[in-house]
Amino acid sequence: MRRWLQTSLPALALLTASLAAHGQVIVDRMVARVETDIILLSDVRELARYQIFADGKAEPDEQILNRLIDQWIVRSEANVALFPQPKDEDVERSLARLKRTFSSPEEYEERKKLSGLSDDDILRLLRSQLYLSNYLDTRFRPSIQVDPKAVEEFYQTRVVPRAESRGQKPPTLDAAREFIQEALVQRAVNEEADKWLKESRSRVHVQSFLNETQP
Repeated sequence: MRRWLQTSLPALALLTASLAAHGQVIVDRMVARVETDIILLSDVRELARYQIFADGKAEPDEQILNRLIDQWIVRSEANVALFPQPKDEDVERSLARLKRTFSSPEEYEERKKLSGLSDDDILRLLRSQLYLSNYLDTRFRPSIQVDPKAVEEFYQTRVVPRAESRGQKPPTLDAAREFIQEALVQRAVNEEADKWLKESRSRVHVQSFLNETQP
């Protein structure tokens, strides 16, 4: 989830020089170049704010930058494939699911205030996240097959112990089968996506300037 600026490096340099000439303080900078695109420090900061909002804490800047580079790879592939953007109703459903992860509407609003994100920011970031995840799902799901033994193993090692730890009666295997199959498919999609991203990284020209000292 990030904002890609399709600005050429010469254009960025001209903008920086213009602001400096007028005595304005430059608060943003380039932290990476991926092929002919750039990632700004503000992109890293925005994703950090979203992580604070959604998870209560943010990853280190270097990890966030790596996520942004991976997202660039996925988005580039999706754009070439003319993959459709998610529908508004799908984004709204994603927002509703996100809100359910908070203990109350008040906690949601408090975390949003703490992160400094607006409602429009959250919707934009959710839309981007959904676009990328939908593309990866469409790309890898058709080739994934779930072994029935894996379903039974997941049930015995994950579902039953979790229910018992909560003092609850475990659901039957048949009742949990659809949920387990989807969980295993999602895990396989993530694994295939990770392998694909590692291979794609070797073919993409990336320069990182995150840790360079600025004048």
